[in-house]
Amino acid sequence: MTRNVTRNMTTRLPAGEPAPAGEDDGDRLTSDLAALRAFLPCATPAAWLEAAAAPANRALLLADHANCEKKAAATALNLAYRYTDHCPLLHKLSRLAREELRHFEQVIAIMERRGMAYPPLSASRYARELRAFVRAEEPGRLVDTLLVGAVIEARSCERFAALAPRLDAELEAFYGSLLRSEARHFEDYLGLARSLAEAGEVEARLALLLPLEAALIEAPDEVLRFHSGPPPG
Repeated sequence: MTRNVTRNMTTRLPAGEPAPAGEDDGDRLTSDLAALRAFLPCATPAAWLEAAAAPANRALLLADHANCEKKAAATALNLAYRYTDHCPLLHKLSRLAREELRHFEQVIAIMERRGMAYPPLSASRYARELRAFVRAEEPGRLVDTLLVGAVIEARSCERFAALAPRLDAELEAFYGSLLRSEARHFEDYLGLARSLAEAGEVEARLALLLPLEAALIEAPDEVLRFHSGPPPG
Protein backbone atom coordinates (compact mmCIF):
# COMPACT_ATOMS: atom_id res chain seq x y z
CA MET A 1 0.00 0.00 0.00
CA THR A 2 1.33 3.44 -0.86
CA ARG A 3 1.36 6.38 1.51
CA ASN A 4 0.71 10.06 0.86
CA VAL A 5 4.02 11.66 -0.05
CA THR A 6 2.90 15.15 0.97
CA ARG A 7 2.52 14.00 4.53
CA ASN A 8 5.08 15.42 7.00
CA MET A 9 8.32 14.65 5.19
CA THR A 10 7.77 16.77 2.12
CA THR A 11 7.34 19.94 4.11
CA ARG A 12 11.06 20.11 4.90
CA LEU A 13 13.39 22.66 3.39
CA PRO A 14 17.12 22.05 2.93
CA ALA A 15 19.08 22.90 6.06
CA GLY A 16 19.50 26.62 6.52
CA GLU A 17 16.86 27.69 3.99
CA PRO A 18 13.93 29.59 5.53
CA ALA A 19 10.37 29.14 4.39
CA PRO A 20 8.96 32.01 2.31
CA ALA A 21 7.31 34.62 4.53
CA GLY A 22 3.58 34.21 4.79
CA GLU A 23 3.53 30.96 2.86
CA ASP A 24 3.06 27.46 4.22
CA ASP A 25 5.89 25.27 2.95
CA GLY A 26 3.61 22.29 2.36
CA ASP A 27 1.39 24.42 0.13
CA ARG A 28 4.43 25.73 -1.75
CA LEU A 29 5.72 22.21 -2.33
CA THR A 30 2.33 21.07 -3.60
CA SER A 31 2.35 24.01 -6.00
CA ASP A 32 5.91 23.23 -7.13
CA LEU A 33 5.06 19.59 -7.80
CA ALA A 34 1.95 20.57 -9.73
CA ALA A 35 4.02 22.95 -11.87
CA LEU A 36 6.66 20.41 -12.79
CA ARG A 37 4.06 17.69 -13.47
CA ALA A 38 2.33 20.12 -15.82
CA PHE A 39 5.69 20.82 -17.46
CA LEU A 40 6.56 17.17 -18.03
CA PRO A 41 4.93 15.47 -21.02
CA CYS A 42 3.88 12.31 -19.14
CA ALA A 43 3.91 10.67 -15.73
CA THR A 44 6.31 7.90 -14.82
CA PRO A 45 4.77 4.57 -15.93
CA ALA A 46 3.38 2.40 -13.14
CA ALA A 47 5.50 -0.53 -14.37
CA TRP A 48 8.70 1.43 -13.70
CA LEU A 49 7.51 2.39 -10.21
CA GLU A 50 6.68 -1.23 -9.42
CA ALA A 51 10.10 -2.43 -10.56
CA ALA A 52 12.02 0.39 -8.88
CA ALA A 53 10.21 -0.12 -5.56
CA ALA A 54 10.86 -3.88 -5.46
CA PRO A 55 13.15 -4.74 -2.52
CA ALA A 56 15.30 -6.88 -4.83
CA ASN A 57 16.16 -3.74 -6.81
CA ARG A 58 16.85 -1.45 -3.84
CA ALA A 59 20.66 -1.64 -4.05
CA LEU A 60 20.60 -1.08 -7.82
CA LEU A 61 18.29 1.91 -7.49
CA LEU A 62 20.46 3.56 -4.84
CA ALA A 63 23.69 2.95 -6.75
CA ASP A 64 22.25 4.54 -9.88
CA HIS A 65 20.77 7.38 -7.85
CA ALA A 66 24.26 8.07 -6.49
CA ASN A 67 25.56 8.15 -10.05
CA CYS A 68 22.84 10.60 -11.05
CA GLU A 69 23.77 12.98 -8.23
CA LYS A 70 27.46 12.87 -9.21
CA LYS A 71 26.62 13.52 -12.85
CA ALA A 72 24.33 16.41 -11.94
CA ALA A 73 27.10 18.03 -9.91
CA ALA A 74 29.60 17.45 -12.71
CA THR A 75 27.25 18.99 -15.29
CA ALA A 76 26.82 22.13 -13.17
CA LEU A 77 30.58 22.48 -12.65
CA ASN A 78 31.35 21.89 -16.33
CA LEU A 79 28.95 24.66 -17.28
CA ALA A 80 30.53 26.95 -14.69
CA TYR A 81 33.97 26.30 -16.20
CA ARG A 82 32.71 26.87 -19.75
CA TYR A 83 30.58 29.99 -19.27
CA THR A 84 32.58 32.22 -16.94
CA ASP A 85 31.17 35.52 -18.22
CA HIS A 86 27.61 35.01 -16.93
CA CYS A 87 27.48 35.75 -13.20
CA PRO A 88 23.84 34.79 -12.52
CA LEU A 89 24.50 31.43 -14.15
CA LEU A 90 27.69 30.93 -12.11
CA HIS A 91 25.94 31.66 -8.80
CA LYS A 92 23.11 29.24 -9.48
CA LEU A 93 25.38 26.50 -10.82
CA SER A 94 27.71 26.73 -7.84
CA ARG A 95 24.82 26.34 -5.42
CA LEU A 96 23.34 23.51 -7.47
CA ALA A 97 26.65 21.61 -7.60
CA ARG A 98 27.04 21.84 -3.83
CA GLU A 99 23.53 20.52 -3.26
CA GLU A 100 23.97 17.66 -5.72
CA LEU A 101 27.22 16.59 -4.06
CA ARG A 102 25.50 16.73 -0.67
CA HIS A 103 22.75 14.48 -2.02
CA PHE A 104 25.42 12.11 -3.36
CA GLU A 105 26.98 11.95 0.11
CA GLN A 106 23.58 11.19 1.64
CA VAL A 107 22.89 8.37 -0.82
CA ILE A 108 26.23 6.66 -0.26
CA ALA A 109 25.80 7.03 3.51
CA ILE A 110 22.48 5.15 3.26
CA MET A 111 24.15 2.47 1.15
CA GLU A 112 26.98 2.15 3.66
CA ARG A 113 24.57 1.77 6.59
CA ARG A 114 22.80 -0.99 4.69
CA GLY A 115 25.99 -2.81 3.73
CA MET A 116 25.37 -2.22 0.02
CA ALA A 117 28.17 -2.21 -2.53
CA TYR A 118 28.62 0.63 -5.00
CA PRO A 119 29.33 -1.20 -8.26
CA PRO A 120 30.01 0.44 -11.63
CA LEU A 121 26.81 0.65 -13.66
CA SER A 122 26.19 1.35 -17.30
CA ALA A 123 24.22 4.52 -17.95
CA SER A 124 20.69 4.41 -19.27
CA ARG A 125 19.91 5.86 -22.68
CA TYR A 126 17.89 8.70 -21.14
CA ALA A 127 20.46 11.43 -20.53
CA ARG A 128 22.58 10.43 -23.52
CA GLU A 129 19.69 10.77 -25.96
CA LEU A 130 18.44 13.99 -24.39
CA ARG A 131 21.91 15.52 -24.71
CA ALA A 132 22.05 14.49 -28.37
CA PHE A 133 19.25 17.05 -28.81
CA VAL A 134 21.61 19.91 -27.87
CA ARG A 135 22.70 22.14 -30.74
CA ALA A 136 26.41 22.29 -31.51
CA GLU A 137 26.73 26.05 -31.98
CA GLU A 138 26.41 28.82 -29.40
CA PRO A 139 24.29 30.40 -28.09
CA GLY A 140 21.86 27.60 -28.89
CA ARG A 141 24.15 25.06 -27.25
CA LEU A 142 23.87 26.71 -23.84
CA VAL A 143 20.12 27.27 -24.10
CA ASP A 144 19.51 23.64 -25.04
CA THR A 145 21.86 22.35 -22.33
CA LEU A 146 19.92 24.32 -19.72
CA LEU A 147 16.60 23.04 -21.06
CA VAL A 148 17.83 19.44 -20.92
CA GLY A 149 18.95 20.11 -17.34
CA ALA A 150 15.49 21.43 -16.48
CA VAL A 151 13.82 18.33 -17.94
CA ILE A 152 16.13 15.92 -16.09
CA GLU A 153 15.67 17.73 -12.77
CA ALA A 154 11.88 17.85 -13.22
CA ARG A 155 11.76 14.12 -13.99
CA SER A 156 13.96 13.34 -10.98
CA CYS A 157 11.63 15.28 -8.71
CA GLU A 158 8.53 13.67 -10.20
CA ARG A 159 10.04 10.24 -9.57
CA PHE A 160 11.08 11.05 -6.01
CA ALA A 161 7.49 12.05 -5.24
CA ALA A 162 5.96 9.01 -6.94
CA LEU A 163 8.46 6.49 -5.59
CA ALA A 164 8.87 7.68 -1.99
CA PRO A 165 5.60 6.30 -0.56
CA ARG A 166 6.37 2.87 -2.02
CA LEU A 167 9.68 2.53 -0.13
CA ASP A 168 10.70 1.82 3.45
CA ALA A 169 10.42 4.60 6.03
CA GLU A 170 14.05 5.76 5.80
CA LEU A 171 14.01 6.08 2.02
CA GLU A 172 10.54 7.60 2.02
CA ALA A 173 11.77 10.35 4.33
CA PHE A 174 15.00 10.82 2.37
CA TYR A 175 13.37 11.09 -1.03
CA GLY A 176 10.73 13.36 0.42
CA SER A 177 13.47 15.62 1.76
CA LEU A 178 14.94 15.98 -1.75
CA LEU A 179 11.75 17.26 -3.34
CA ARG A 180 12.16 20.94 -2.47
CA SER A 181 15.69 21.34 -3.82
CA GLU A 182 15.00 19.25 -6.93
CA ALA A 183 11.93 21.34 -7.75
CA ARG A 184 14.03 24.48 -7.39
CA HIS A 185 16.75 23.05 -9.66
CA PHE A 186 14.18 22.57 -12.41
CA GLU A 187 13.04 26.17 -12.02
CA ASP A 188 16.63 27.47 -11.94
CA TYR A 189 17.61 25.75 -15.18
CA LEU A 190 14.42 26.82 -16.92
CA GLY A 191 14.77 30.40 -15.70
CA LEU A 192 18.38 30.61 -16.89
CA ALA A 193 17.40 29.29 -20.31
CA ARG A 194 14.64 31.89 -20.61
CA SER A 195 17.03 34.69 -19.59
CA LEU A 196 19.47 33.77 -22.38
CA ALA A 197 17.15 32.74 -25.21
CA GLU A 198 15.57 34.77 -27.96
CA ALA A 199 11.85 35.49 -27.76
CA GLY A 200 9.90 32.29 -28.36
CA GLU A 201 13.04 30.15 -28.54
CA VAL A 202 12.46 28.24 -25.29
CA GLU A 203 8.92 27.29 -26.24
CA ALA A 204 10.03 26.21 -29.71
CA ARG A 205 12.83 24.04 -28.38
CA LEU A 206 10.66 22.50 -25.65
CA ALA A 207 8.10 21.59 -28.28
CA LEU A 208 10.79 19.32 -29.74
CA LEU A 209 12.49 18.21 -26.53
CA LEU A 210 9.48 17.19 -24.44
CA PRO A 211 8.09 14.60 -26.90
CA LEU A 212 11.57 13.06 -27.02
CA GLU A 213 11.59 12.87 -23.22
CA ALA A 214 8.17 11.22 -23.18
CA ALA A 215 9.30 8.59 -25.68
CA LEU A 216 12.34 7.76 -23.53
CA ILE A 217 10.25 7.50 -20.35
CA GLU A 218 7.46 5.40 -21.84
CA ALA A 219 9.44 3.00 -24.05
CA PRO A 220 10.66 -0.24 -22.42
CA ASP A 221 14.29 -0.43 -21.28
CA GLU A 222 16.41 -3.53 -20.94
CA VAL A 223 18.11 -2.18 -17.80
CA LEU A 224 16.51 -0.62 -14.73
CA ARG A 225 17.95 2.78 -13.90
CA PHE A 226 16.66 5.85 -12.11
CA HIS A 227 15.73 7.49 -15.42
CA SER A 228 14.99 4.41 -17.47
CA GLY A 229 11.73 3.45 -19.08
CA PRO A 230 9.62 0.56 -17.78
CA PRO A 231 10.97 -2.99 -17.94
CA PRO A 232 10.15 -5.03 -21.05
CA GLY A 233 6.84 -6.83 -21.07
